[in-house]
Amino acid sequence: MKFRRSRFKHVLQPHLRYWSLIICVILLSVSIAKAEDPYRYFTWTVTYGTASPLGVPQQVILINGQFPGPRLDVVTNDNIVLNLFNQLDQPFLLTWNGIKQRKNSWQDGVLGTNCAIPPNSNYTYKFQTKDQIGGYTYFPSTLMHKAAGGFGALNIYARPRIPVPYSLPAGDFSLLIGDWRTSSHKGLAHYLDSGKSLIFPDGVLINGRTQSSYSGDQGKTYLFRISNVGLSTSLNFRIQGHKLKLVEVEGSHTFQNIYDSLDVHVGQSVSVLVTLDQTPKDYYIVASTRFTRRVLTGTALLHYTNSQTPVSGPLPAGPTYHIHWSLKQARSFRWNLTSNAARPNPQGSYHYGKIKTSRTIVLANSAPLINGKQRYAVNRVSYINADTPLKLADYFEIPGVYSMDSIQGIPYEGPAYVATAVMPATHHDFLEIVFQNNEKAMQSWHLDGYDFWVVGYGYGQWTEASRNNYNLVDALTRHTVQVYPKSWSSILVSLDNQGMWNLRSAIWERQYLGQQFYLRVYNPEKSFANEYGIPRNALLCGKAIGKHT
Repeated sequence: MKFRRSRFKHVLQPHLRYWSLIICVILLSVSIAKAEDPYRYFTWTVTYGTASPLGVPQQVILINGQFPGPRLDVVTNDNIVLNLFNQLDQPFLLTWNGIKQRKNSWQDGVLGTNCAIPPNSNYTYKFQTKDQIGGYTYFPSTLMHKAAGGFGALNIYARPRIPVPYSLPAGDFSLLIGDWRTSSHKGLAHYLDSGKSLIFPDGVLINGRTQSSYSGDQGKTYLFRISNVGLSTSLNFRIQGHKLKLVEVEGSHTFQNIYDSLDVHVGQSVSVLVTLDQTPKDYYIVASTRFTRRVLTGTALLHYTNSQTPVSGPLPAGPTYHIHWSLKQARSFRWNLTSNAARPNPQGSYHYGKIKTSRTIVLANSAPLINGKQRYAVNRVSYINADTPLKLADYFEIPGVYSMDSIQGIPYEGPAYVATAVMPATHHDFLEIVFQNNEKAMQSWHLDGYDFWVVGYGYGQWTEASRNNYNLVDALTRHTVQVYPKSWSSILVSLDNQGMWNLRSAIWERQYLGQQFYLRVYNPEKSFANEYGIPRNALLCGKAIGKHT
């Protein structure tokens, strides 16, 4: 017996040493990972308040008493733990516009993935700003809450070891620009529900005001992060007497072209460097509506700290109605292929133009009447929300919540109809998506969970020959693309992020009345390497009530 024990011990010792070493390496790796990826904790409370953004008192949505909401400044790969208390009289959700939510569509904050937070209740979001740098936003995804506020800036800064492709500015400002209406969000929802179109905006705000000021020292350079958080209108941004050096668009560092002004379409974000190289005085900052017969303008002030002279002169003129000017500017945006991305590798090292597409999807928007009421559709389908989030229905295998054969990958003739539409897709497919706009109105489209290469813009109908003019070398990646009237825009996207992802019109009236659907990016192999499991604190609603997480 002694002989057998000792022999067993002799055989086992090398294995014990080996596994001890492996365990030490794992523990060290976990320790390093925790050191590199810190946790940031926030508590936000959503309430109603009264403000007068356009001089008329109205109900607005506040976060921690602020309108707009708090600026959320984080660092690449930070883990965000944000406890959100809803003290409104309606269910509420925030979505994190442009945050990829890697393997984690559970935290996307839209009704297809999350139950809305009931009144007088709370939910804790847990997500990571994985491998991203840049200026983003958050806003309410429920009902017409975005029309009342609840939005704010979300800025992701580079870790020290990852240099950005420009000298660090003396400071940075987040400017949330957008059209605004004095009608209440409930009134606007009732108006849309009655079958009418959204009214023309009453004004344009910059950071929730018609007058605000941003100060800097003469001779220094500042970063301005500009995001269009409005409901419906493209805006042009400019600063009197100053040039705008474009350095980043929705997480992509750009070739640093100089512009007098920039078009920023609904849902989009850009970052520019501005050098205070003029005579010390105050200068106008301007955001004005584009492609509208009546031009609305919002202003703020750029104040030199050594200025003794108030702002003067006419407002700097913006571009005229011409769509060609805007389209030409959009084509001038280029990826900076020599820059690092959020990870220490060149962001242009992914040769997207040499990858064979596995599928082409053509999406045509329309504005049909259904049962005598105004709706909006894509490929004839006008989306309606289910009582159960699609993600929960998928996880718990609840039948009858959504349809995967209602929306087709190409447009076809026939009357429009309503459905809870989901388009199936395979994990790791490489898609070409064409947004075909046959209407006279400007469009803007957003895809959750991804960024994508915007490879082409063109007039009229897209055809396969349109690919001859694609930019397959240094097109930007971004999360929201504009589509000009009677025109098309094409994107390429790598479906490397499993989950249930919302593809929607960024023009909120259109999203609200059905111009959206969900892309189910699926892999039959169940693995945490592909997608995280359901959160323990997941809210359950609809047909998922009573299920166990």
